[in-house]
Amino acid sequence: MTIDRAVLAFAGTVVLISLVLGVYVHANWFWLTAFVGANLLQSSFTGFCPLAIILKRLGVREGAAF
Repeated sequence: MTIDRAVLAFAGTVVLISLVLGVYVHANWFWLTAFVGANLLQSSFTGFCPLAIILKRLGVREGAAF
């Protein structure tokens, strides 16, 4: 798995978990969903993603998945 796919998988997982928590626990969990969405949006414009930096340091490979 490449860094790009790992970031997308992590973001999708956090969004789904926060949605479930927002529905069943407390509505303030929806702020986590908004944070993840905002981070993905700013990353698409700036190219800066804190999770990608962390994953790179942990040894997740970069480049094409082929």
